[in-house]
Amino acid sequence: MQYSSLSQFAGQARQKLTPKGPYAIVLLEDDVEVSSTISHVQDLGFADIIVAGNPELHPDHDGLHCIAHDMHSTQACAEVVNTVIAACPDVWLHYCYNAEYLYFPFCETRTVKEMVAFNTEERRYSILTFVVDLYSNDLGQFPNAVSRETAHLDKSGYYALARKSEDGHLLERQLDFFGGLRWRFEEHVPWQRRRIDRVSLFRAVPGLTLRDDHTFSIEEYNTYACAWHHNITATLCSFRTAKALMTNPGSMYAIPHFWWNNSQKFEWNSSQLLELGLMEPGQWF
Repeated sequence: MQYSSLSQFAGQARQKLTPKGPYAIVLLEDDVEVSSTISHVQDLGFADIIVAGNPELHPDHDGLHCIAHDMHSTQACAEVVNTVIAACPDVWLHYCYNAEYLYFPFCETRTVKEMVAFNTEERRYSILTFVVDLYSNDLGQFPNAVSRETAHLDKSGYYALARKSEDGHLLERQLDFFGGLRWRFEEHVPWQRRRIDRVSLFRAVPGLTLRDDHTFSIEEYNTYACAWHHNITATLCSFRTAKALMTNPGSMYAIPHFWWNNSQKFEWNSSQLLELGLMEPGQWF
């Protein structure tokens, strides 16, 4: 299904989409690993997949809902996600960019529908995800740093700082997380883009909006856990930062490689991410 604009999608969403969801939103910035990203969210069990970006980038997959939209403005992500939120209340949504892959505990044997159902039973309407940078260890062969076969990640170097409100007060159960390539090459990354936390899996409710910094207007959605126990967290394994550093003229010639002594080959499974402490199952055993 093709939509010429966000407004056209909003007007037809309820008639065209599977009523109960969950839905995945894939934001296309370029043509890198578009098919593998779509295939990954399909395999996770999302009921419908919404693709937004330049029509020339829309993949030739059956059953997709493709929206023509310019993804290169600073508000593009929030514009798309907020349109879907308003059009699809009470449905669980996941959003990611191309060349990003959602992993959650036990995702090889359990579907995303099972996970969000469990989370709903816990009265929890958001799942915190950490963006874990992926990169090739051979930039000579893969100059844009993207290669699923030679993908590596950082096994350490992650940390969190207390998050404060605009008036300087500590926000309850909210932290700013850092690490990966944005930490190691922070001189090439604007400070407002260095965080690696993103609530990329959440339940849409009336009045909810996504802000440009990947936080939500309802503060409870931005928390890492509920007040009474730990909750499920997930990861977004992403080539996006590496790709940007290798295509930006200000950094591409200053970075000879991404490899360091804490690099580890990515095994493309949830067990590795759990063992490294990059996500946790909470009470979901």
